[in-house]
Amino acid sequence: MRKTIIEPFKIKVTEPLVLKSREEREEILKKADYNLFLVKSEDVTFDFLTDSGTTAMSANQWAAMMVADESYAGSRSFHRFKSKVTEITSYDHVIPTHQGRASERLLFGVLLRPGMKVPSNNHFDTTRANIEFLGAQAVDLVIPEGKIPDHEHPFKGNIDLSRLESFCREFKDKIPLGMLTITNNTGGGQPVSLENIREAARIYHKHGIPFILDACRFAENAWFIKTRENAHSNSSIKAIVSEIFSLADGCLMSAKKDGMVNIGGFIALKDSTWVQDLRNQLILTEGFPTYGGLAARDLEALAVGLDEAMDEDYLRYRIATSSYMGRRLNEMGIPTVRPAGGHAVYIDAEKFLPHIPKAQFPGQALAAELYLQDGVRTCEIGSVMFKEAASMELVRMAFPRRVYTQSHFDYILEGFQDIKERSRELRGFRIKEAPPFLRHFTVKFERF
Repeated sequence: MRKTIIEPFKIKVTEPLVLKSREEREEILKKADYNLFLVKSEDVTFDFLTDSGTTAMSANQWAAMMVADESYAGSRSFHRFKSKVTEITSYDHVIPTHQGRASERLLFGVLLRPGMKVPSNNHFDTTRANIEFLGAQAVDLVIPEGKIPDHEHPFKGNIDLSRLESFCREFKDKIPLGMLTITNNTGGGQPVSLENIREAARIYHKHGIPFILDACRFAENAWFIKTRENAHSNSSIKAIVSEIFSLADGCLMSAKKDGMVNIGGFIALKDSTWVQDLRNQLILTEGFPTYGGLAARDLEALAVGLDEAMDEDYLRYRIATSSYMGRRLNEMGIPTVRPAGGHAVYIDAEKFLPHIPKAQFPGQALAAELYLQDGVRTCEIGSVMFKEAASMELVRMAFPRRVYTQSHFDYILEGFQDIKERSRELRGFRIKEAPPFLRHFTVKFERF
């Protein structure tokens, strides 16, 4: 078996990397109050802050954008996009939005009231914030193995079915919808098995609760089902995707992930019950229902990208990249969430920096050092992001799709070795200023 990962594409356009000295980066980070979200992209060499909206689009996507119909209402580009979403999901009602959190805001704004509860395996940051902003409660019911970084389990994103059953039985009158996030970003980009999705759907429907998928990485999750769930090893990705969506009543989608585009999202539903209210809110805040805050060229690119995300050669390369990085980091003694997730590698900062207490944000300390070392921008997934709800102190390296090559990753791994050798020198942070919601975007730090 070959050990070298090759990118299943050719590169037609390049962009120069930013190369700055450590001294320059120290000044940049200090001016940004040690928050990597506040660092300008022109000062970043390798941007692993997120895989959301950072994809390199294909020649076919760019070509599709050139024939877009920018009509305000009834655009043929919308109908092409809607047909593709319905083909993949089987859902007839498709509402475009400008990104995933707009979909969350619309759906939760229609359904949630103070005191309501929304169960899931894990809610990610914007999902949790949109629920809590409305006075409802986002409840995480991931399996116990999903909270143990070094525990090897093929589907650490699974929801705990016994806890879900008990929760639905006790609170069903307060649950307007139940969710599952695929893959589970909060827990390390970990997949959910098809069996678990099927059983979660059964429990939700038994209690009369609509089941909605947070499906932004549906293709990556399908690849893990194909390669880790024996019953589906001979199934195509499209067949697995079709079965996943058939089990739910609808989905929220940030198309900036497995839609392979730089902007976009949607809500797709089997039933029309909520559709009129959603469209009314869409018109008030996003735009007409056939563009939803997007240009038609974005809808065209998305219609192509949804298919490209399910290409098996692409998915094989995509998952091999994160597996390679996770394995190499483990070989040099750097602890990660295992097995590696689909879109990212998550470093266990609490274990890697045991001398920095949780109250001093070990994840933020490591994220800052990665930037200072080689200009690598990453994201803390721990107590900064989730406050007291954080079960782990992680640093996420989220890999933009089709952007970096293996030599880039090997260069970054050399920098990790340097950090490991002086890890005891790293210091923690205290928060100087922070907003009440989604504080990680704008929080300001100072060093201890």
